[in-house]
Amino acid sequence: MTLKDMTLIFFSSIIMLICVLVGIAFLTLMERKVLGYIQIRKGPNKVGFIGLIQPFSDAIKLFTKEQTFPFMSNFNLYYLSPLVNLFLALFLWLCVPFITVNFNFSLSFLFFLSVSSLSVYTIMLAGWSSNSNYSLLGSLRSVAQTISYEVSLILILMSFLFMILSLNIMDLSIYQEYIWFFFMMIPLSLMWLVSGLAETNRTPFDFAEGESELVSGFNVEYSSVGFAMIFLAEYGNILFMSLMCCFLFLGGNLCSYSFFFKLVLISFFWIWVRGTLPRFRYDKLMYLAWKSYLPVALNYLLFFYSLKLSIFILFI
Repeated sequence: MTLKDMTLIFFSSIIMLICVLVGIAFLTLMERKVLGYIQIRKGPNKVGFIGLIQPFSDAIKLFTKEQTFPFMSNFNLYYLSPLVNLFLALFLWLCVPFITVNFNFSLSFLFFLSVSSLSVYTIMLAGWSSNSNYSLLGSLRSVAQTISYEVSLILILMSFLFMILSLNIMDLSIYQEYIWFFFMMIPLSLMWLVSGLAETNRTPFDFAEGESELVSGFNVEYSSVGFAMIFLAEYGNILFMSLMCCFLFLGGNLCSYSFFFKLVLISFFWIWVRGTLPRFRYDKLMYLAWKSYLPVALNYLLFFYSLKLSIFILFI
């Protein structure tokens, strides 16, 4: 790889990450607006035209707030955890397959699974290093929940991988040229959506941030820059999971404008669920993960494996 190629990769990645951060800013605005209208109020509408520059004023407010120093916290881990959390959330975006020069490698699904599973450690360390009972409980609940859902999430993903027989995200758009996988795998697609909600710690599975019982959960000791980084990482993961939904079962053609419309639609679904559903009960969440989704995902995996094998034998 020449120096020019590497320079092009570097600059295209930087531009993409800046665009992702701007997208996160406007996702927060959309969430506040949608939740406002769900609760029959306006939402932010004072800063700029219809509140369009509200996210930037929020960012300035968060980054200029006084930084707290909890006396009993494990100092280094306490400050590194949100930073690593944001880094992993942005690093995840490097597996997005661009047609032009980028990290469009043939094992992009493995990259996605590896990086997304690392974010569990940052949440666990953020809760533990704060040395607060509430934050520790929040992080433990979050880790248990994420591990439970990652098992069924990977099995659901494997059914899609059997259909394309590849680990490259780009191949999904080739195989969905004539029919979306959503129409072939409706139950799996809906299970992926629910598992995505649990993976990103969102309502109705926001046990890590149970305000009513855990005083904001694992991020209770964070303020200013630390809180902003955790906040950005969460919304970055929401956008990425919406992107993965579009790739997996809604066509996945990155070159068309309809792809980005579908991306916004699924992001809206994430917000809509938050404004509509109450928090799930924790034991029911575990029951759903281990006793409902896991057996169903395994059965579908065997079905799509046998389907692919029979097609392979038929063409031989």
